[in-house]
Amino acid sequence: MNTQSPPTQTTQQPTEPLPDLSQIEISPNALKTLWLAAIVAAICGGLYGYDTGIVSGALLLITRDFHLSSFLQEMVASAILAGAVLGSLLTGWLSEHYGRRKSVMIVTAVFMLGALACAFSPDVYTLIAARVFLGLAVGGSTQVVPMYISELAPAHKRGHMVTMFNIAIGIGIFAANIIGFAARDAWGWRPMVAIAAIPAAGVFISMFFLPKSPRWAAEHESLDSALEQLQRIRTSEREIRREMRRIHANANEETDPRDTGWRGIRQPWVRPALVAALGVAFFTQAGGLEMMIYYAPTFLSDAGFGSSSALMASIGISIIYLVMTVLGSNIVDRIGRRRLVLVMGPGSVLSLIGLGIMFLAHPEPGSMGSWLIIVFMLLFMVFNAGGIQVVGWLLGAEMFPLSMRGNATSLHSAMLWGSDLLVTSTALTLVSKITLGGTMWFYAGVNLLSVLFVYFMVPETRGASLEDIEEALREGRFRPTRGSTAIVEEEE
Repeated sequence: MNTQSPPTQTTQQPTEPLPDLSQIEISPNALKTLWLAAIVAAICGGLYGYDTGIVSGALLLITRDFHLSSFLQEMVASAILAGAVLGSLLTGWLSEHYGRRKSVMIVTAVFMLGALACAFSPDVYTLIAARVFLGLAVGGSTQVVPMYISELAPAHKRGHMVTMFNIAIGIGIFAANIIGFAARDAWGWRPMVAIAAIPAAGVFISMFFLPKSPRWAAEHESLDSALEQLQRIRTSEREIRREMRRIHANANEETDPRDTGWRGIRQPWVRPALVAALGVAFFTQAGGLEMMIYYAPTFLSDAGFGSSSALMASIGISIIYLVMTVLGSNIVDRIGRRRLVLVMGPGSVLSLIGLGIMFLAHPEPGSMGSWLIIVFMLLFMVFNAGGIQVVGWLLGAEMFPLSMRGNATSLHSAMLWGSDLLVTSTALTLVSKITLGGTMWFYAGVNLLSVLFVYFMVPETRGASLEDIEEALREGRFRPTRGSTAIVEEEE
C-alpha cells in the first residue's frame, strides 16, 4: 500500500499569513492541559507493557485450557509482536491523514477491542488472531504516542514528557508481573487479559477533550488552528509568539513533493536522521533487555534457582526497569540524550561480561557466585533501562522533519518491533549454540557497538526545537563532529 500523502495534503500554501499575535488568550489551565495530554497519551505505553507482559503469567493457564503444544505456545506469545510490526506501519498513514490525536483514539479503541477479543476467544486459533489484532494497537501506540507528545511539548520539556511513555511501559510490565504472580490462580487467564480494556476505554474518552498537535494542525488545517492549540498548552505569550513564528516559517516554505512521505525519507539530506534514529532503535531492542524480561526466569532456573526465586527475580527486574526509566526521564533534558547513553552504556557492557563469567563458572546454588548472577543481571537492567531505553523511543519522535514524520516514525517503530522479534525468536537458539555465558558476551558486544554508534552517529538534540533539528538536517550539520556534538551548541 502506498501511504505517501499527495502534495495537496502535505504542502502548506505559502501565502498563508501569520495569525494576529497581539491578542493571545492563554488558557488558565494550560500547564495542566499539557501534562494531562502527555500523561493520558502515555497510558498507551502502560497498555503495551501490560499486554505484552501478561502472557508470561497467563500462558500456563492458556496451555492447560487449550492443551497447547510448544509450537502453539510460541504462536500465542509471539503473535502480538507480528501485529505490532504491522501496526507500526499502518498508524503512520493514520497519523498523517487523520491527525495524532485521532490516531491515539483509534489505537486505544483497538487496545480495548483486542483485549476483549482475547479474553473471549473460544479456541487457540481465535486467540492467536486476537493477539495479532491487539498487536496492531501495541505497534501503533509506539508510533503515534511519542510523536504526539513531542509535538505538544516545549523544547526544554520534550525529553521528560516523551519518556513518560517509557515510564508507563514499565508500570504496565510491573503490573503484569504482579498480577501474573499473585492473581492467576484466583482470576484465571481471561480476566487477567480483559482488565486492560478498562484503562483503554478511559484514554479513548479522555482524548476527545485534549488538544491536537499544533504542528499537524498547521500543516493540515490552518495556522489559526495551530495557534488555538498552542493557547491551550502554553503558559506565556512570548513562548506562543516565538513558537508560532517558527511554525509559520516552516509551514510557509514551499515543500518539494519529493521531501514528503516515503519519498522524503529516501532523500540524501534526511539520511543522517534516518541512520541515527533507526540505529538507536535497533540497539534499544537488540541489546538484550527484552531477552532479560522474557527469559530471565528460564535462565535462572537453568542456573539452579528454584521457580519461586526465578519469578521473584523477574519481578525485581520489572521494578528496576520502572525505577530507572523514571530517573532517566527526569534527567534526560538536563544531561542530554547522547550523553546519557554514553555514560550508561559501558555499564551495560561490563555487567553482561560479568554475567557471562558467572554463567560459565556454574556456581553452586545458594553460593556467593549464584547470587552474583542476580547482582549482574540487575546491574545490567540499571544501566540499560536508565540509558538507551530512555532515549530509544524519544529520538525517533523528534529527529524527523514534519513533512515525513508520520511515515518516518512508522519505520522507526517497525525497527523497534522487528529487532524485538529478532531477539526473542533467537535468544534460546543462541544459548543452545554458544552456551548461556557465551550469549551474555555476545550481547555485551552488541552493547559496545551501541555506544560506538551513538558516539559517532548521533548528535545531541537536548534543548533543540523540532524546527532546529530540521534546519540542521537541511544545512548538513546533523552528525556530531569533534568540535560540535549538539544541534543547539549553547545547550550542550
